[in-house]
Amino acid sequence: MSPHLGAVRVERVWVDGGVVRVAACTRESTVVCPDCGRGSARLHSRYCRTLADVAVGGRLVLIELSVRRLFCDSPGCGRRTFAEQVEGLTGRYRRRSPLLQHLVEMAGVLLAGRGGARLLQILKVPMSRTSVLFHLMRLPLPQAATPRVMGVDDFALYADVYGTLLVDAGTRLPIELWEGREADQLAAWLRTHPGVEVVCRDGSLVYRQGITEGAPEAVQVSDRFHLWQGLSKRVGDIAAAHRGCLPAAVPEPEAAPSQAEPVRPSDEADTPARRHAKRLFEAVHAVTGTGRSLNAIARELGLNRRTVSKYARAATWQECVRTTRPRRPTKLDPYLDHLQQRWEEGEHNATVLHQELLAKGYRGHYQRIKMAVAPLRRGLPIDTPRERPPSPRKVARWITTTPSRRSLHASEGLRRLFEHCPELDRTHDLVRQFADMLDTRDAAPLPAWLEHLTHSRLPPLASLANAIREDQPAVVQGITTPFSSGVNEGRITDLKLQKRIMAGRAGVPLLRHRVIHMAILRRNYQ
Repeated sequence: MSPHLGAVRVERVWVDGGVVRVAACTRESTVVCPDCGRGSARLHSRYCRTLADVAVGGRLVLIELSVRRLFCDSPGCGRRTFAEQVEGLTGRYRRRSPLLQHLVEMAGVLLAGRGGARLLQILKVPMSRTSVLFHLMRLPLPQAATPRVMGVDDFALYADVYGTLLVDAGTRLPIELWEGREADQLAAWLRTHPGVEVVCRDGSLVYRQGITEGAPEAVQVSDRFHLWQGLSKRVGDIAAAHRGCLPAAVPEPEAAPSQAEPVRPSDEADTPARRHAKRLFEAVHAVTGTGRSLNAIARELGLNRRTVSKYARAATWQECVRTTRPRRPTKLDPYLDHLQQRWEEGEHNATVLHQELLAKGYRGHYQRIKMAVAPLRRGLPIDTPRERPPSPRKVARWITTTPSRRSLHASEGLRRLFEHCPELDRTHDLVRQFADMLDTRDAAPLPAWLEHLTHSRLPPLASLANAIREDQPAVVQGITTPFSSGVNEGRITDLKLQKRIMAGRAGVPLLRHRVIHMAILRRNYQ
């Protein structure tokens, strides 16, 4: 049972109603007074304490311990009597052994209230969820030393409420957590904890101001991940603005006319949908140059903001016309030539054709064969698959992927796309230049690269250049130094997991206790 029972004299062990009871008493020895530190063995009285211990054989264990109350004979001590404590077994006002108390606290750290209570019930420690949280909140937070390298990041508590998490980049452990992401909060914490030399952050203007005010001597590092993420987002915006060029990435069918040719602006709007797209395009572009926001234009025209944004990005109204998506490849595609041949030979029975394809390895349903030969019954050619144009997100992923890691399909698609769209080709060159700076940890080409962004005549890249110039010293540190916010992102992911375990109902104090103690627990039991 409890290893600390060796410090007492066990007199009796018995089972009563499914509970293992242990009767024990303390040994006759000198005990130190908790106030003056002087030893005493003069007995005043005895009383019995009942302590719960970890279960044995699936049964609750109760220790009935007889302890002494002793006199303190020191003339200078204000305490007349005191109760003895057994090291490792008892504590003031405690009704559980240290081993069981540690188990209760760790259940609260790992599973919070309801989950911890369920686990303790399985371990024969009946306790309510509020009691589990009470013991969790009684755990003292460790006194962390001021870190030399610190990371700061924000996270969503709920709805539009955010919080701030500080992480020691050296030990990779969370330091502090609070509600809000204001510059004054971070500056106040840095003033009360002097000694921070390096702070890793994202591109947040709020945290930049807070670090400048609270620790002006600290070196700020703009994280490489967020820099690359911001560049990738701009690449996606450029690909979306040139959505009409994306079909050029698809190889053209042998017998089909070229679809990579741009649609001529002189094409007539000969359908209701095309006329509607043309009217909206002209209405949106008539007011986009007035300096008003997209929300104001949407309210004025009675349109959705996304619709206004789509028409404002388009270069011609033809780009906004919804086109029919080509059919996706299916399992029947390898057998279409056989179907065409058998149809020309005079076999028009779909059931017979299905049986023949099953013998050749086809595992599809008869209904698919019936649908495939339906155009042939009307004298039309059999439906052949065509590859769908890549989405702007996929093209952005192709451009930002290292060339050596691209698939052959992506490389060929980009080659065809760059031949058709010089803007995307220019974007790709600028992305690879920045990737080379990150790979070589060399920020010397950064000023020239920013000039290229400004004069690229691509608005998303020009806005990125302006944002980097405002934070250029931190960006240079992010490129050249080994510091990053990777540990911040990992802790934020862990924090979100703990918050979801509590169904999002955790307050900041409880969340702080769980996040900090969970990190320490993982470090001790990794």
